[in-house]
Amino acid sequence: MIVVRTDIPDDYFSTHPGHQGIDAAAKQYRAWLTLAKNSVWRHPTDVTRSHPKASILKAGRVVFNIKANSYRLVCQINYAAETVEIRFFGTHSEYDQIDAETV
Repeated sequence: MIVVRTDIPDDYFSTHPGHQGIDAAAKQYRAWLTLAKNSVWRHPTDVTRSHPKASILKAGRVVFNIKANSYRLVCQINYAAETVEIRFFGTHSEYDQIDAETV
């Protein structure tokens, strides 16, 4: 898959140094990024096969849990174009303040 808007989590990590668990979250995000780039997701079931705890929303939106659900990564996947657009990265409490279907 082609992953775009990686600046969103990168900016988050750079603006939250020393935040509790941020180093572990960055490491797990990088692992997710490597897996996503090396995957071919043609259907939502392909995503849940590699990420069983991912939440599939409508309109191609998917929410991934990072660092045991302490952080959330919201993406919009265009299965036909094989692209993943990162739309949000933040803590679970920050995620609760957004609408994952419109962010």
